[in-house]
Amino acid sequence: MIINRRMALTSLAAAGIALGLPGRVFAQTAGTLAEIKKRGSLRVGVTQAPPWYSKDPKTGEWNSGVGVAMGKAMAAVLGVKFEPVEVTWGTAIAALQGNKIDLMYMLDATPERAAAVDFPQNPLLFYSMAVLARDDLQVKTWQDMNKPAVRIAVPQASSMDKFLTETVPNANIQRFPGNPEAIAAFQAGRVDAVCLFHPPLLAARQRLGTGKIIVPTPAQSQPSSVAVRKEDDKAFVTWVDTTINGYYTSGQTQRWYEEFLRYFGLDPKAAPPVMKEML
Repeated sequence: MIINRRMALTSLAAAGIALGLPGRVFAQTAGTLAEIKKRGSLRVGVTQAPPWYSKDPKTGEWNSGVGVAMGKAMAAVLGVKFEPVEVTWGTAIAALQGNKIDLMYMLDATPERAAAVDFPQNPLLFYSMAVLARDDLQVKTWQDMNKPAVRIAVPQASSMDKFLTETVPNANIQRFPGNPEAIAAFQAGRVDAVCLFHPPLLAARQRLGTGKIIVPTPAQSQPSSVAVRKEDDKAFVTWVDTTINGYYTSGQTQRWYEEFLRYFGLDPKAAPPVMKEML
């Protein structure tokens, strides 16, 4: 069978659309690691989601959070500058595919995502699913929220969204572009609870001064990861894998997490760690 150029391009575009990505495939002549060094910057996807990423509202600078600290450290190792690129959890995969960013921290390695991007073998860190709920909302188990009367805010196309859809399908799940919008809905009283992983809820509770953080049973603890562009040259994903494993095993990832909590006025001893060995 002879496939002409037009047919080939059409097939590639269709493949991109099937993954929910732009209808084009980025053609890269060199691997990501080589391109980063040539460009002189490591482009890290960021979104307002303390303690992972936090932007100073006065300066507009992405200056704190585990992902910011790690991005700056990894850029320094490569001898390039740290370049934050604002995305949302829902658009990060498309941003990788479209060569807008080089990596995104705190994206869980789900089978659906792994079909579109690559992930390192080693985990980035571990965390538990939790909710920030109204003080009068009685919640001990996930099934306590599995009813139409309970309104739950969640970032769209996130791991939390997928979990709630599968676990509490009868709840009134309301989806928002990102963490800030979901938390704002809770603050405004438009929802009864907001579901995120435990660390961002600590920062939200500290800022709002209301609500209670609950880790419903059965507890859902899982690893998070780093998404990178899928390519034949595996030099970059291999380097990311080795580097994040070094940060994790040395305790540096946990120290960055604790530094942010102290910066935000929280006691690290009162927060669950992000290392499985310490849970």
